[in-house]
Amino acid sequence: MRVLIVDTALGACTACVVEDGRLLGVRSELMTKGHQERLAGMVRDAVADAAREAGGGFEALDRIGVTVGPGSFTGLRVGLAFAQGLSAALDRPVVGLSTLDGLAVSIKPAGLVAALIDARRGQVYARLFRDGRPLGRAEALPLATAADRIYDAAAGAPPILVGSGAALLVEAFPERLGAAVAARLPAPSPEALAYMTAVVDPAAAPPRPLYLRAPDAVPPRRLPGQPRPPATP
Repeated sequence: MRVLIVDTALGACTACVVEDGRLLGVRSELMTKGHQERLAGMVRDAVADAAREAGGGFEALDRIGVTVGPGSFTGLRVGLAFAQGLSAALDRPVVGLSTLDGLAVSIKPAGLVAALIDARRGQVYARLFRDGRPLGRAEALPLATAADRIYDAAAGAPPILVGSGAALLVEAFPERLGAAVAARLPAPSPEALAYMTAVVDPAAAPPRPLYLRAPDAVPPRRLPGQPRPPATP
């Protein structure tokens, strides 16, 4: 199966083509903004590299995988819009991929793994895994709550923390997580995302944004030009 991966949810912009575990073409740049300007060209180049390596172009793709969050609101919307537009043009299914699951799959360790993304405002997006199996759902947690859960689940064994929130927790709670192994990946690996795209049922992983907390922005309470409501005494 040949799959195209689009990842714009975290600290990188990545487009890659993988066939049966073999990386045929990849374009990836670390960035926190500017995905919209770079993504289309990176996808074009990754598909062109795959065509030179193994033949075929866009028509040779079987599936498209796209990261759906948690992550940057703007970044993940860019990737989702692009993937869904390409899906409509090629008539190929799109698989929505969790960034937390992708981070955990990227390192493939045994034992307890905590995938952690810095969510700002004293929180992390977190999901725990043991031997590759999730121990619960993805959540937005205060730092202290996340540290307590990891410490309790580890039961004395050194856990592995992966993602932008890994070093954050180790530095904040050295008495509990000082023995942890922290791997600060800016984004899931292309190979991990490609594996997930190939094995997941598209019907069970729709390309919808995964938000774990309410957005910071709120709709305005009055339209431009409308008078302000009277102050309540």
